[in-house]
Amino acid sequence: MATPRIYLTGSVTIEHGERLVREREFTGRQRRIAFVYLTLRRHQTVHRDELIRALWPDQAVAQAESGLDSILSKLRSRLRRAELPDAGIAGRTGAVAIQLPSNTWVDVEAAMNALDEAEGALRRGDSAAWGLANTAVTISRRPFLPDVEAPWIESQREALRAVQLRSLQCLVTVSSNNREPLLAIQHAKEMVELEPFRETSYQLLMRMHAATGDRAEALRVFARCRELLREELGISPSPQTEAVYLEILRAE
Repeated sequence: MATPRIYLTGSVTIEHGERLVREREFTGRQRRIAFVYLTLRRHQTVHRDELIRALWPDQAVAQAESGLDSILSKLRSRLRRAELPDAGIAGRTGAVAIQLPSNTWVDVEAAMNALDEAEGALRRGDSAAWGLANTAVTISRRPFLPDVEAPWIESQREALRAVQLRSLQCLVTVSSNNREPLLAIQHAKEMVELEPFRETSYQLLMRMHAATGDRAEALRVFARCRELLREELGISPSPQTEAVYLEILRAE
């Protein structure tokens, strides 16, 4: 039996063997949002009021009740179109739950699992860390509901950014261990771009430039970090960042 695959990042999609339900087939932003919300919480029951607030944060719950029933009906139709065995939307008094086959692969879950396994493999010195971290980075780079704004959506985006940062840090470490400093620099630069006020990323980037023998660029990275922190936050680099700078400055 083909493993059902659900993509919540990038273009929302259900994939099951030859069957493919694309984002445009959800025909309506609320239906797509409801599918994503319920899939993220597929191992739990969601109260109707909670789902309504996720879909219509500015609307009274009582006003949205009938609209929710219509959306759930359409979602049931989309799940049938994907021909997922035993899939559906269960609606009990005051609660809603999405039912998916137990072997369903969900990209957001896969990214978090791959990251955990990558960090474990890195601690063991296992070469599998490289592939696992790449999987986590690839998924977490994709946009999450880019045309919608809501507190729960921003929270999920922050979680994906955290996965991306930790995965990139794994790739920096693996590249450094493999004596591939140029590749490590590429990943460290992405970390800086992703979180420009995160000093540990600058520290990694400085060390990687120094590892290639480019001490001047390592010092320029520190200067950019110091300038950004001073202009945007009115603070100086941390003692840890200063220590990396002095270590590189004094190196022969």
